[in-house]
Amino acid sequence: MGRIIALDYGLKRTGIAVTDPLQIIASSLTTIESPRLFTFLEKYLKTETVSLILIGDPRNLDDSPTDMTPEVQRIIGILKRKFPEIPVLPVDERYSSMMASRAMVDMGMKKKQRREKAMVDQIAATMMLQEYMSKA
Repeated sequence: MGRIIALDYGLKRTGIAVTDPLQIIASSLTTIESPRLFTFLEKYLKTETVSLILIGDPRNLDDSPTDMTPEVQRIIGILKRKFPEIPVLPVDERYSSMMASRAMVDMGMKKKQRREKAMVDQIAATMMLQEYMSKA
């Protein structure tokens, strides 16, 4: 059994979360600049076994695509070509950033920390991963 990795993809940054090898615990891993995503994943996959890649699927409240949806679809295509042995699954990310911001408040993080977009992206990826694991 390999890890599950979750990506909260954005044009500037991508938040990354991962499970433990037994897929019990979801943890934030890092936030990287999106142009470096594939380099990061190539390195990561050389040292870790990953059985599934989740990627946030941006949707409006009425389930229609957002401006980011075509870009995420493009990234999904690249992930499937570069890593054909690993399934790629889009997951609903409609509320992930909002829930991440709320979680940061609940954790008692100071306002300055909550303004760090990289932290929001990591937490959003972790929340997507936890949501997926709770339904699996």
